[in-house]
Amino acid sequence: MGAFLDKPKMEKHNAHGEGNSLTYGLSSMQGWRVEMEDAHTAVIGLPHGLDPWSFFAVYDGHAGSQVAKYCCEHLLEHITSNPDFQSALDPEPNVESVKTGIRTGFLQIDEHMRTISEKKHGVDRSGSTAVGVMISPGHVYFINCGDSRGLLSRGGAVHFFTQDHKPSNPLEKERIQNAGGSVMIQRVNGSLAVSRALGDFDYKCVHGKGPTEQLVSPEPEVYAIERSEAEDEFIVLACDGIWDVMANEELCDFVRSRLEVTDDLERVCNEVVDTCLYKGSRDNMSVVLICFPGAPKVNPEAVKREAELDKYLENRVEEIIKNQGEEVVPDLVHVMRTLASESIPNLPPGGELASKRSVVEAVYNKLNPYRSDDTCNMIEFLTSRSVDWHQRTEESLLLHGICLTKNSH
Repeated sequence: MGAFLDKPKMEKHNAHGEGNSLTYGLSSMQGWRVEMEDAHTAVIGLPHGLDPWSFFAVYDGHAGSQVAKYCCEHLLEHITSNPDFQSALDPEPNVESVKTGIRTGFLQIDEHMRTISEKKHGVDRSGSTAVGVMISPGHVYFINCGDSRGLLSRGGAVHFFTQDHKPSNPLEKERIQNAGGSVMIQRVNGSLAVSRALGDFDYKCVHGKGPTEQLVSPEPEVYAIERSEAEDEFIVLACDGIWDVMANEELCDFVRSRLEVTDDLERVCNEVVDTCLYKGSRDNMSVVLICFPGAPKVNPEAVKREAELDKYLENRVEEIIKNQGEEVVPDLVHVMRTLASESIPNLPPGGELASKRSVVEAVYNKLNPYRSDDTCNMIEFLTSRSVDWHQRTEESLLLHGICLTKNSH
């Protein structure tokens, strides 16, 4: 639910693959939450004769992981097997039919999960957002249900990103009120902070209303974007644990800078989740990075700058410790605070000093092998360096006060 651990779980689940002229990597980490409720899907070459197509998705569960896990295993089949989607098999698929088939798949799996839950004589109260992409030879179909988010980088900038489904959005609020609900503290009935999700059947019980007219709707928004072979770079799919602390442009710039120093996509994704942890995210974190042939490539000059930056930070940490004298060993928070007050050249855009915390910590521990440091204190410090992100979402205003449950998303 909404409780936090004493310190974050930083072990990561990773995967990578390639095919259909795509490469991908992913990373997921439990972080501060007492339970890991995220799930993901990555499939290159779809069933039913759709070998040139690929599908990727991130599911951000709340109030349990059951819905997220079920969707990661079965949503794709519900989409590709329904009659509305069959036009995807045509030589020139009808874009609107494909979009309709994706929506139908979401509605079908939601109803199927409700039936399964009722047969177990107890409604499953968990729910999950979903953000995904279905990539065909000609189009990228962005799919979003909730407040996880996907973006496309094209030509060196954010070209497209999905819109979060929040109860305070005018159209979402209108649907909620028409179903007899209310929006309080920017939540459905003062509790759930997303207005669209799979599962959450407690919010889908209004008689006389169809599935897309309930307090919480399982209907995704689907956007079709024509591919640009010359300019398409990469797609990022991530849960709100990432977006809580990084804006679209920040994450896009950070990923681009990492791709210039490594072609290991798992490593890039790991750096994203670690950086977001050190920027103050208290949620589960999952990110999928999908690269097109036009993605940034490793640049020797960028690699050199990165090595010089790491060496500079190592030297500065040694200097800071030595300047304290032999009798007083400064803690890691003091070292980071000192570095944060300085103008350090060539820090990764979007990640800044938080993205180099592991470098600082490694040299600190090497010089002070018997001194432990409180991760919680470190992250509280780094969070205080990013006051602006507290203004990006209503949840973040409550992170250090009321401990909202994940059921409150």
